[in-house]
Amino acid sequence: MTRDQIAAIFERRRAAYDRRDAAALAADYTVDCIVESPSGGTHRGRAAAEHVLRAVFDALAVKVDQQSVIIDGDSVAQVLSIEGKDVGEFLGLSPTGKSFRVAGVFLYDLKDGLIAHERRIYDFTALLIQIGLLKAKPAD
Repeated sequence: MTRDQIAAIFERRRAAYDRRDAAALAADYTVDCIVESPSGGTHRGRAAAEHVLRAVFDALAVKVDQQSVIIDGDSVAQVLSIEGKDVGEFLGLSPTGKSFRVAGVFLYDLKDGLIAHERRIYDFTALLIQIGLLKAKPAD
């Protein structure tokens, strides 16, 4: 794939995140993809990726702000800001109604124009603290 073709995929994904369209996002994965996420764990396959995306969108009313995309061959790093509000059941717990904002980097390996491996990196502990599901002792 060319750099422009890969950039077009990630522009399309940005728009799908704006619409919170789990099916459109999942269509970009290989059938046997691997997705690693602090909140969703490691899951395999396009159907599992869609299921986890739907659960996150339903629970957290997530908005993803893509800040930059770095393309190196078939590897991509996406720098973003993730914000939202705890509006549904998350991790089996009732919604708190609280908002959150965390920075993140998602790393991708592409194969034949689809995402074969995705690793999401963000401060999951900070997210849990911000939405009130985890208490933290203030620093002295």
